[in-house]
Amino acid sequence: MSYRSESKKIIAQNRSAYHDYFIDEKVECGMELKGTEVKSLRAGKVNLKQSYAVIEAGECFICGMHISPYEHGNIFNGDPLRKRKLLLHKREITKLYNEVKQQGTTLVPLEIYFVKGRAKLLIGVGKGKKLYDKREQAAERDTKREIDRHLKNN
Repeated sequence: MSYRSESKKIIAQNRSAYHDYFIDEKVECGMELKGTEVKSLRAGKVNLKQSYAVIEAGECFICGMHISPYEHGNIFNGDPLRKRKLLLHKREITKLYNEVKQQGTTLVPLEIYFVKGRAKLLIGVGKGKKLYDKREQAAERDTKREIDRHLKNN
């Protein structure tokens, strides 16, 4: 299960996911969207911050993803926080389900982008970080920054 590295137009990224989770595996999937939702995505009116993916009855859904209503839309604008179905193969869903059954792992949306005109969502299997993990990562980043600064000056 890998995601494509073709030319893609990134719409939104969930940077806090890399801060809050150790991301083990990434999977690209499609989304079942309404027409006005696609237009809002093209305008960049989406927020992934509080979103998560769940597997229910053999299907994968994304919850909490906020797609703002299309401003030139009409009565067909849907609920901005509705549960949206993710388009994955059955074997991919079962593999993800087996990984999520483990304690402390969850499906985290990482980014939304367009590939060949189709909206795609990159989800990752994440294991939650503890506070000391976040501190350790920040310390490593600071030391790397200092080393790079010293090497640049010398």
